[in-house]
Amino acid sequence: MNKSDKILVLGSRGLVGSAILRELQKEGFQKILHPVRDTLDLLDQSAVLAYFQEHNPSYVFLAAAKVGGIVANNKYRADFIFENLQIQQNVFNAAFKVETPNLLFLGSSCIYPKNAPQPLKEEYLLTSPLEPTNEPYAIAKIAGLKTVESFRKQYGFHWVSVMPTNLYGLNDNYDLNNSHVIPGLIARMHQAIKNGDSKFQIWGTGKPRREFLYVDDMARACIYVMKQSKDIPDYMNVGTGEDIEIGELAKLIAKMMGFKGELVFDTSKPDGTLQKLLDISKIRALGWSPTINLEEGLKLAIEDFKSKLQ
Repeated sequence: MNKSDKILVLGSRGLVGSAILRELQKEGFQKILHPVRDTLDLLDQSAVLAYFQEHNPSYVFLAAAKVGGIVANNKYRADFIFENLQIQQNVFNAAFKVETPNLLFLGSSCIYPKNAPQPLKEEYLLTSPLEPTNEPYAIAKIAGLKTVESFRKQYGFHWVSVMPTNLYGLNDNYDLNNSHVIPGLIARMHQAIKNGDSKFQIWGTGKPRREFLYVDDMARACIYVMKQSKDIPDYMNVGTGEDIEIGELAKLIAKMMGFKGELVFDTSKPDGTLQKLLDISKIRALGWSPTINLEEGLKLAIEDFKSKLQ
């Protein structure tokens, strides 16, 4: 990747897309395109094709997607599979028509079977059933991954996919009802401190283990992969290779935010999958590894949340 190459970042307002944009700007790339929905509707096939024909980027980071938590995934199943397939197909079609040589597709760790062995290896894909609650979203992501793989094999394009673990950090969604684990805990913990609560409730036993990657590390991984030669795997996991119990995570956030009350585990609520850890040996073999540990990342995330309150 040369500093003068034309680079297109799709989804630049989202958690990962905004991090990729920040990292590219930090590295001094001069021609970065990052249209937002008001200027380019990715659900409009003719508009996407026209944009690619006009700008003809050398590199594309496809980080745009319809995303949400477990409730949204389960409730709006048709929206999640239809819109994500539409976005992906429109971008792939346009990239193919203008012969975009380099493209990175952002998948999700939910593509792996519900009961696959831990840690999750890339070869476990499509070996058994998916988690039912987010199956439509996962199927859309699997279709994107396989489309990228197929174009690469048939046409020799440097198209590749990456599967991130749970991400958090700058520009996250801190909604109290529809956010992921870390931003949700931070927002609810702040509310508990503000209300002077003596107890903080956590769903389940607190025993499930999850892996978390700070989003700036994810952005660096995406750019690192795009800079590699064509002789790399079709798709790779990106994570830390380490996990933590949800209960321990909550204790750490409580300590860092100054919550003095008691953590209460509501065991009437489901735990979900007991462990979800990615095997990151393939991307490590390329020379990439994360640089921001969990405590450091949480500090940055809490600062980001507090800055949004002002």
